[in-house]
Amino acid sequence: MGWLNLAGGRQRAPAGFEWTLWQRLPAVMAWGSALPVAVMTWLWFAAPSLPTPAQERELLIAVYRLLGLVGLHWMLVLAAAIGCVVVMVMKGPAYTADSCPLPDGHERPPQR
Repeated sequence: MGWLNLAGGRQRAPAGFEWTLWQRLPAVMAWGSALPVAVMTWLWFAAPSLPTPAQERELLIAVYRLLGLVGLHWMLVLAAAIGCVVVMVMKGPAYTADSCPLPDGHERPPQR
């Protein structure tokens, strides 16, 4: 006997925006990571060969900000993916657990 049993007479909800978003997440992740990395690469190679300490500091601050942007983007994509999975699970088929008999032997609790 399994942990959960399918509930009879219930249907799955139709797929919605969560599937569209789920299918686009890899492209969103790739583009959102590639664009800041491309800017970082361009900044790194466009820097002068002998930068002053001020120029080097500005370059490193820009690189760190772009790395922070990539990390933020990854966290937002992860949050969207978790949300998609939650919605997909909630729209799935209904399950019932095994029933537990009430202590006094009645089928339903008394109405108040």
